[in-house]
Amino acid sequence: MDKNKKLEWILRIAVAGEFIGHGVFGLMVKQSWIPYLTSVGIPAETASTIMPIIGALDITLAVLVLIKPLRLALVWMTFWAFSTALIRPIAGEPIWDFLERFANIGAPLALLYLKGFPKSLKELFS
Repeated sequence: MDKNKKLEWILRIAVAGEFIGHGVFGLMVKQSWIPYLTSVGIPAETASTIMPIIGALDITLAVLVLIKPLRLALVWMTFWAFSTALIRPIAGEPIWDFLERFANIGAPLALLYLKGFPKSLKELFS
């Protein structure tokens, strides 16, 4: 196996681990995450309702990345990792809580780079 293929598998496993871990916390409706959602205007009751859905989506995407890392999934995962990191200072936490999560953003972005940034809508699904 060449170095790029090994690197791809390291990133696939890292991204899957990140999203499975976060997904399980979403399924569990991790109470410390409710303020993140309420900080952007989502009522606490709604946050409690959608967190398991978000968790299930995270786990589904994690499994997909292990099976077939579609560019669309990697674009979404990069965006979602950025958004969930950024929501921390929005909710009043220090900016360092955002910066600390750059690896969560960088892993799916690096995997997307290895797979090739999509140049067309069709390439999003390959």
